Amino acid sequence: MRREIQQLETQQLNQQKPAFYQILLVTGIVVIAFNLRPSITSVGPIIGTIRDQLNLSNGSVGFLTSLPLIAFAIMSPLVPKISNRYTNERVMLIGLIVLFIGVSLRSLSVIFFLFAGTLLIGFGIAICNVLLPSVIKEKFPAKVGIMTSVYSTIMGGFAATASGLSVPIASGLNLGWQIALFVWAVPALIGIIVWGYLVKKRANERSLYHYVQPVSNRIWKSPLAWQVAGFMGFQSFLFYVTISWLPEILHASGFTVNTAGWMLSIMQFIGVPASFIVPMLAGKFRSQQGLVLIMGLFSVTGYTALLFGESSFMLILSVVLIGVALGGTFPLALTILSLRARNGIEAAQLSGMAQSFGYILAAFGPFSIGFLYDQTHTWGIPLITLVTIAIIVILFGMGAGRDKFVFDE
Repeated sequence: MRREIQQLETQQLNQQKPAFYQILLVTGIVVIAFNLRPSITSVGPIIGTIRDQLNLSNGSVGFLTSLPLIAFAIMSPLVPKISNRYTNERVMLIGLIVLFIGVSLRSLSVIFFLFAGTLLIGFGIAICNVLLPSVIKEKFPAKVGIMTSVYSTIMGGFAATASGLSVPIASGLNLGWQIALFVWAVPALIGIIVWGYLVKKRANERSLYHYVQPVSNRIWKSPLAWQVAGFMGFQSFLFYVTISWLPEILHASGFTVNTAGWMLSIMQFIGVPASFIVPMLAGKFRSQQGLVLIMGLFSVTGYTALLFGESSFMLILSVVLIGVALGGTFPLALTILSLRARNGIEAAQLSGMAQSFGYILAAFGPFSIGFLYDQTHTWGIPLITLVTIAIIVILFGMGAGRDKFVFDE
């Protein structure tokens, strides 16, 4: 009862915020969405260039693309405890600063800074990844679906833009891969400014919600939480493998490097409508199992078509199907993080746990697929692996999509 009273008081406190603060808060969420993908998706189309100029193996560049996911796994379980002590706003600002430093270091033509900067990028994004569902649950408890739709759609659009611009900036404008990666420090800088103001605003106010519930380790004992973690992890496995290796797969199938890069961008743009629609639909249903099944079938069909596609039509069709699947599944996973929790604190705990374990799985993706290709010198076995993973996503998603709360089991 006490928890419900405190939640009601928090909601009333949020409703009393000035309109300017609400607008700035939405702006802050949007700016965070700008920063969650581009510094990662911009690498895939030029990964071959980076590999050749720095004399790296496919396994090494696969590990490079896995580093952010390793950072996600390390940082995610720590974020709820840190934010519970220092507030979401302040920790979000720290995440953006770390991201800015990481993007800057990675853009230097030194192998050590390339890997170190990429690791920092992962730490910065992990902080924002974990806290966004918590912020939305806390500040917009009645609008989880629409707010998740907004930021996931923007996130997908910027991710696609980053993939499409990498080759034109690096080769078309002859600015090199370093500048193509560094331009994504600009959104991080904008985010630092916006969240710096929100931190200052929060410092002058007392938040009831911040002290509602201490962070515990109960979340790790919840079967539902583990199903959510599996769903998050295996769908992320598919996403980051696709972002990293789809251009190379398409290039091996006959597309030019430039065209393959734009196909990756197109794949992500195709997923933008699904990024907007799926979370809103998920918020309207008590169970999300139907959406999990639909997105899963798109995914299985898409990777199967990529495996057996011999014509340009089949390859393009596979890109479309994969784009819809990835575009809808990731925001669905984010929405489930909020829907399976009763409040922002629980959402942060579930988000931290699910993303920690989930990204451990995802971290094996780019590296393992690159290793499989190095061993077999063909994309057949790696693609069969992706079809299998797509089926596993459905299985975990059916459990995660049930109408339950993690601490009610």
